[in-house]
Amino acid sequence: MSRFPQFVTERLIIRVAVASDAEKLCQYYIRNQVHLAPWEPIRSEVYYTLRWWQLRVEQIHIEFNAASAINFIAIDRDSSDIVAVANFSNIIQGVFKSCSLGYSIAKAYEGQGLMVEFLQTCLAFMFENVGLNRVMANYIPVNARSGALLQRLGFEREGYARKYLKIAGSWQDHVLTALLHEDWSARKALN
Repeated sequence: MSRFPQFVTERLIIRVAVASDAEKLCQYYIRNQVHLAPWEPIRSEVYYTLRWWQLRVEQIHIEFNAASAINFIAIDRDSSDIVAVANFSNIIQGVFKSCSLGYSIAKAYEGQGLMVEFLQTCLAFMFENVGLNRVMANYIPVNARSGALLQRLGFEREGYARKYLKIAGSWQDHVLTALLHEDWSARKALN
């Protein structure tokens, strides 16, 4: 993978961040710091600096070129704001052909169906172009919105992990879900 993919949907431009997006990414996380805090690790002050995001965009490119992670941003076609991010990390090929998905959406854009539009496009790329068999996504049980989103996308519950990740300063249980390529393809054929 050497070229960055880009997609245009009804309301979004979806692509891998480039250097000029560092400021917008920094602002996305500053504006949504309180909104995202219950669902993310505790962040240091450095995380909210432009320099950190400039370095992070460079790392995103290294990970993309190494085929170890693909990090997408969703940009509102009208305002040019970053409205959401989706990180497909720990990509493993070989006999596993799997990855983990993490995502967030700006508070101002919740409840508009943008995450479904965004993630459907990203999942299509991961299954069709990257050739994955499985995408795994986990959520904290009290995060009903995240659970409903994953269910709507076709993810199936596969388990429950106690004290799975340290989120917001404490070890949090997670519901484990996954979407298989064959299930995604079947859902796509029905639509």
